[in-house]
Amino acid sequence: MGTLPYGTDPARVQAVARQVTAVHDAGVEVAIVVGAGNIFRGIQAQADGMDRTTGDYMGMLATVLNALPLQDTLERMGTNTRVQSALGIAEVAEPYIRRRAIRHLEKGRVVIFAAGTGNPFFTTDTAAALRAAEIRAEVILMAKNHVEGVYSADPAIDPKAQFIPELTHMEAIERRLRVMDSTALALCMDNGMPLCVFNMDDETNLTRVISGERVGTLVRSSLGGPDDGPPRSASSVTASAEHVTAEVEGVGHGQ
Repeated sequence: MGTLPYGTDPARVQAVARQVTAVHDAGVEVAIVVGAGNIFRGIQAQADGMDRTTGDYMGMLATVLNALPLQDTLERMGTNTRVQSALGIAEVAEPYIRRRAIRHLEKGRVVIFAAGTGNPFFTTDTAAALRAAEIRAEVILMAKNHVEGVYSADPAIDPKAQFIPELTHMEAIERRLRVMDSTALALCMDNGMPLCVFNMDDETNLTRVISGERVGTLVRSSLGGPDDGPPRSASSVTASAEHVTAEVEGVGHGQ
């Protein structure tokens, strides 16, 4: 959204695409889950009297409106990209097929997951956690606007809010910290999926995170040691850019 009151700011899309391209060119497999808060927020519509299910489906369609300009910008920068939608919209995006998404990543393409999970009552946070688990990503990168990571309270409201450099999934759930929704956090915890929450405004941050620098807040299963979880494929990352986003494969020939 950038400085616009709503909609898509081409300059912000280009900034995101530059960061993704830099990481992709470094040899990292990147999948992206896009949200649509800049276009439509279903919960707000529900507050105005709209049926929640209707609002959620409208939000899913709005994520496609974010995925397409991001794909276009990435490809103009020379980064091959595929959009996969959880809702059938064959004219502009492939259907989400796990094995095809993995195959795209193996071929060096960036994959953009649109339309959330394809189901109402689930957020794009949950979509990021689900897709990361499905493609066996190493980490979820959750890009935020104007905040460095996770705080003890909303820093825009509480001037005494303290930055939290590291915590566990369970702590985030129990303390009701606004990392991501509880369903998504529980899914990450169950799959031992680490989560890095960082500020997307600094265009160097994504590359720094990938390089192993401690940037933003790290959320993982346990503190003080390596994260415990199932083995994952090397160099596979789901980035949930909130709300572009962040956050991240048949094996058809020529796909």
